[in-house]
Amino acid sequence: MTNDESRGRRVGQHPILTFADRGPVSFTFEGRPMTGRQGETIAAALAANGVRLFRHAEKTGRPRGFFCAVGKCASCLMVVDGRPNTMVCMEPLREGTRVERQRGRGRLQ
Repeated sequence: MTNDESRGRRVGQHPILTFADRGPVSFTFEGRPMTGRQGETIAAALAANGVRLFRHAEKTGRPRGFFCAVGKCASCLMVVDGRPNTMVCMEPLREGTRVERQRGRGRLQ
């Protein structure tokens, strides 16, 4: 996906955080290489890359995605650089970040 294609999906304003467009960074999601903007949230970068399913609810198995964007709902809990239970709606994207879907409550590695 080119930057022009993802521009329509990119989150430009966040209700709590501010981030300036400081250039592209590479990261991986489930082992697939992706590109985001330095300083934007991981959730925003995933959304810009077309990722809609972040996890499945532990009890019901229902799909969960980018929802509140302010760290209140737990829909965005993912494993970031081996660290489970990371709220990616609040976590800034950095070069080389490894992001994976979390299954269940997440286990420390």
